[in-house]
Amino acid sequence: QVQLVESGGGLVQAGGSLRLSCAASGRIFSINAMGWYRQGPGKSRELVAIIASVGSTNYAESVKGRFTISRDNAKNTVYLQMNSLKPEDTAVYYCNLRNGAWIDYWGQGTQVTVSS
Repeated sequence: QVQLVESGGGLVQAGGSLRLSCAASGRIFSINAMGWYRQGPGKSRELVAIIASVGSTNYAESVKGRFTISRDNAKNTVYLQMNSLKPEDTAVYYCNLRNGAWIDYWGQGTQVTVSS
């Protein structure tokens, strides 16, 4: 089994910054990609950012230029630096790991609340 532990969520004012971390542990044989998704109130879960094992990244249009995803392969950890936060960024943020067999694992989620 693979475990994903997220940290770094919280309450911040609009324009502020937060950094999310997600550490993966367990039976990790290979990683295809790691990423962050979010689910706002009354909304479906959506992709925020993803980083492939080769280092390429992809972002949702709504966060481009404000969020940066990075990873430490030695620690099996992925980060999401969120700057210039907006109230519409309020959501539960979920870490995702897709292994080499294209199996998805999810973290428990961390709440990010941006006040106006």
